[in-house]
Amino acid sequence: MELKLVSTTLTVFLLIISVTVTTADYVRPQPRETLQFPWKSKPHSYPQQVHISLAGEKHMRVSWITDDNSSPSVVEYGTFPGRYSSMAEGESTSYNYLFYTSGKIHHTVIGPLEHDTVYFYKCGQQGPEFQLKTPPAQFPVTFAVAGDLGQTGWTKSTLEHIDLCKYDVHLLPGDLSYADYMQHRWDTFGELVQPLASARPWMVTQGNHEKEYIPLLQGGFASYNARWKMPSEESGSTSNLYYSFEVAGVHIIMLGSYADYDKHSDQYNWLKADLLKVDRKKTPWLLVLLHVPWYNSNEAHQNEGDGMMQAMEPLLYAASVDLVFSGHVHAYERSNRVNNRRPDSCGPVHITIGDGGNKEGLARKYKNPKPDWSVFREASFGHGELKIVNATHAFWSWHRNDDDEPVRSDQVWITSLVNSGCLAEKSHEFRKILMAP
Repeated sequence: MELKLVSTTLTVFLLIISVTVTTADYVRPQPRETLQFPWKSKPHSYPQQVHISLAGEKHMRVSWITDDNSSPSVVEYGTFPGRYSSMAEGESTSYNYLFYTSGKIHHTVIGPLEHDTVYFYKCGQQGPEFQLKTPPAQFPVTFAVAGDLGQTGWTKSTLEHIDLCKYDVHLLPGDLSYADYMQHRWDTFGELVQPLASARPWMVTQGNHEKEYIPLLQGGFASYNARWKMPSEESGSTSNLYYSFEVAGVHIIMLGSYADYDKHSDQYNWLKADLLKVDRKKTPWLLVLLHVPWYNSNEAHQNEGDGMMQAMEPLLYAASVDLVFSGHVHAYERSNRVNNRRPDSCGPVHITIGDGGNKEGLARKYKNPKPDWSVFREASFGHGELKIVNATHAFWSWHRNDDDEPVRSDQVWITSLVNSGCLAEKSHEFRKILMAP
């Protein structure tokens, strides 16, 4: 009996040593080359770059592009393959960028749809049949999170790993295509993400690589706004750069790091109004996404989010936001609950996840010593998964892309602030800040 106990103890000890050595010897991956997309001949009316997004209660927006300007913005859909019991007609747009002219960009809202249901649909009465699954009406609900995607070999790996995750909605905190003024790269990005983005709603916000502003020649965000229409109107916003939506007990606010955010701005006033509408009995979880992180111990992009943080952090704190996701820094970092640069049990958890696979590579250098608010940080490509189990508990995990295998490298249970006492403590402060002119 003693010999067996000693043997078991030794085995556990050796396993601990093995894990420790493996972690210590881990070598972060190098950037991979940009993907190449050979030209393929398709009929001009063939739907391309199909993706879906949430568009208000029980509705979904289907977006696609055709080369034929006469193609109708029609979506046929139903709950059985090849049998479409409903049809909706939407709108279309296009844009010019220097010498580039986009195809016809269609946006059609379908619904009302049943929750947690698979629908089959066809775009413009042409091309293949697609299928989508609507999010559930109640917990549990799972979000895939990955920012700064781009179009590299690591992007492909990240998308493959996300596809293995049984998620309901993809959240993307900015920097989508890395087209960087080369408009055809928006087209190849749309084709790259279509298998995932046509099946689950992708909710995105803008990053610096979406700006594409040329003084005196070209305004900013032309391609992003035309191609990736989000529910701004449905959430009372006047800009596609910031909006909100709700999924199964979660209220999610997408902020614009590159839209005006001072106390006299439209975005600031919209945020105040949106937070006042949040009913934590109906949506006990409150999440925020933006591109430029407010809490960042990486040497890359230091202090770039300070202005927005100074203006808006008091609003998020007063409203008891649970989690803030950001991108921009090409690495991963998770904080404690924090506010005003100090650990605070009533502040949000901040997670930087700008490591989806971009062409610029990883931000490898962190500042030392590590700030007391920072819990876990690593410069590796990967993605995150947030499973909100019920009104009070969620499980967060970050999955490193390790030799093309998704390796869970950070995980934590997070408790919502809804029953923490923080809401009651800050109720007066909340009203005072949000009702201020």
